[in-house]
Amino acid sequence: MKHLKFASIGFAATLLGATLLLSSALMAKDETATQESRLSSLAKFTKVLGTVEKYYVDDLKIQEIVNKSIEGLLANLDAHSSFLDTKHFKDLKIQTDGEFGGLGITIGMRDGALTIIAPMEGTPADKAGVKASDIILKINKKSTLSMTIDEAVAIMRGKPGTSLTLTIVRDGESKPLLIPITRDIIKIDSVYTKTIEKENILYVRVINFDKNVVRKTKEALSKNREVKGIILDLRNNPGGLLNQAVGLTDLFVNKGVIVSQKGRYEDQNSEYTATVAGTITDIPVVVLVNGGSASASEIVSGALQDHKRAVIVGQKTFGKGSVQVILPIDKEEALRLTIARYYLPSGRTIQAVGVTPDIEVFPGKVPHKSNEFMIKENELKQHLEKELEKVDGKTKKKEKEKTKEEKKKIITQEDVLNDLQLKSGIDILKVLSIKK
Repeated sequence: MKHLKFASIGFAATLLGATLLLSSALMAKDETATQESRLSSLAKFTKVLGTVEKYYVDDLKIQEIVNKSIEGLLANLDAHSSFLDTKHFKDLKIQTDGEFGGLGITIGMRDGALTIIAPMEGTPADKAGVKASDIILKINKKSTLSMTIDEAVAIMRGKPGTSLTLTIVRDGESKPLLIPITRDIIKIDSVYTKTIEKENILYVRVINFDKNVVRKTKEALSKNREVKGIILDLRNNPGGLLNQAVGLTDLFVNKGVIVSQKGRYEDQNSEYTATVAGTITDIPVVVLVNGGSASASEIVSGALQDHKRAVIVGQKTFGKGSVQVILPIDKEEALRLTIARYYLPSGRTIQAVGVTPDIEVFPGKVPHKSNEFMIKENELKQHLEKELEKVDGKTKKKEKEKTKEEKKKIITQEDVLNDLQLKSGIDILKVLSIKK
């Protein structure tokens, strides 16, 4: 029996050894096949380049052909990956490091169409009446149908004071709109706060996620700890820095995952979690979003929604949940490449899906019946103010200027009635405050 046992063990060891050898052989064969496939594909690509160089109707240099090939490759991966040649790489550095003349809009690709994610508040595009989800059909007289995002940005950026015209397709409009815009230096105050008239509610507007968002929001919250509710307005916010999105969410969530980033390789994967320090958990929060809320805005609103820390009000967000990095090829050229995707605490993705609000509210005015007496009373008040100015002179004007400055820090009842989404947010906070 002992001999049989040892024979069985010996046979098993031999079988295991044979299996390992076979497995190694198969792996080596797979690696060889993969290498052969790579060499075959590269030979095919080189042959195509040579054929185009030799037979194409126009005399193209090999560098042009290679650049066009790379552009086509990146453009076919996804809407956000692109090849940055010398000019575009230089433009990117100018945009990152210095001031430039522009329109103040963030654009992206949606269903193959060049789409405005959001106009930045107070910029030339915003003042001209450009809206989130507008499709850019033409820039000046040039069609955008085969245009990349980088090409569009390069045309729209230019010397401050110069003008261009956008041909816009807008949902609900019977024909395209022509919108002339004059370029200007784009400077944005990323965060500002106001109080709401007759309500103990703090309004926090985040325009884009630059390096100051968390600091400025912290300062505003520390000065207004006695409020009964907070409205965080992320409408038309195109995104920005990931660490600021995480930091802003962390102000309202004290534990758990805020967002995770997943790519093909371990070094591209990361998870960002909430901390207890400095977290506000005792004040109800409403977040306002719309189709112009993208990227970092979606991380904040989606995370607060998953943690049941805020009620999300408005319209479905844009759906930009991918991570791009700039990978230099040499000193003058680079690739903008998508390397990972963002995932919310629940595990759901933002990319091409967006965040669906808890309560959908379309933009517009609050429906109400007109009151003729109120209009007449208002007209009379304005008339009397003008008469007082004639009597009191400059003193009255100074008082009026002071009143205007104070009003800049307050959202009036009239402002609320002109913004149905904001009014809905206020009403929800009142209910939450009573429930609490």
